[in-house]
Amino acid sequence: MNFILKPWQLFFLILSGWVNRRQQEIIEFQNAQIQALIEKMGRKRILLTDNQRRALAVKGKALGRKTMMELTTIVTPDTILRWHRRLIAEKWDYSDRKRKAPGRPPVSDKVIQLVLRMAEENPTWGYDRIQGALANLGLHISDTTVGNILRQNGIEPVPERKHRTSWKTFLKAHWNSIAAVDFTTVEVWSRNGLITFHILVVMRLKTRHVKIAGVTESPNAEWVTQMARNLIDFEDGFLKDTGHLIVDRDSKFLPLRTYVEGMTETTVVLLLPKSPNLNAYLERFMRSLKSECFNRMIFFGRASLEKALREYAAHYHQERNHQGLENRIPFPAERVGTQSGEIHCSNRLGGMLRYYYRKVA
Repeated sequence: MNFILKPWQLFFLILSGWVNRRQQEIIEFQNAQIQALIEKMGRKRILLTDNQRRALAVKGKALGRKTMMELTTIVTPDTILRWHRRLIAEKWDYSDRKRKAPGRPPVSDKVIQLVLRMAEENPTWGYDRIQGALANLGLHISDTTVGNILRQNGIEPVPERKHRTSWKTFLKAHWNSIAAVDFTTVEVWSRNGLITFHILVVMRLKTRHVKIAGVTESPNAEWVTQMARNLIDFEDGFLKDTGHLIVDRDSKFLPLRTYVEGMTETTVVLLLPKSPNLNAYLERFMRSLKSECFNRMIFFGRASLEKALREYAAHYHQERNHQGLENRIPFPAERVGTQSGEIHCSNRLGGMLRYYYRKVA
């Protein structure tokens, strides 16, 4: 039986042959390019990304191993097919899908971002300080959770330093009537260069109430005696009800000790030589004052120093959480702990001291 091709069939065969020949030429050209690349690379290993391996695995599987053996490839057909098998295995691998474990609910992204914000804006705040600031906003998480959040985000913790005194029983027995006094110093720029200013600070230990008693360039006997007179004034003196006053053995305090012992019934408690930890509460305030204020500012003239002291004292009393007071604010100016309302941030000293709160409706 004779088979006669129609004109359109003959045209289709000619076109198919031309297309096949054209595709073969393209494949040979691509093979030549790949071979030149391989020779150029020598024995160096070609490193591919996961996405590139995935693309080759999918396309290689579609061609099949026999077809790929006829092609020049930068990796062997067996390697491409192994990638494909691994791709299938990963699709059906459920080992990384953790079941929801019972226990505490996860911390929301909003809280995490707020913790990170507080830590970044306040580099001297530790876990407890951040926990207390969150509690002021009605957000209650543990200090351990705060630490975990910071570690997971690569933020180093603030070193925790705790002082223990050897006279804890004495402090508890006289807690309501104990005060402490001490000096600290700061360098201030003036027309004549740097001047050392002495700052006299007094604290009531139970409430952590602090009084900046005075600032002077020269704490001589006359000045110290006047400060003592102001502090024990019977009407509005900061120490008028004090039963015990913790005092350093520094000779600068001798006029103060003499005046207090002679004019009041307050008992002066002298610290042992070289024992600053026996005045731990006031020393802790001094450290906070320096790390959060003095060490971050340059003072020009007495007025700038006094303004900074007023601002820090207001922040310390009304906006700062105290670990020794169960992480509470001693004398809060705003209602804290509410869970509704927009979060606001007030700042002092150009943003170095911050306080987060919700406005009361």
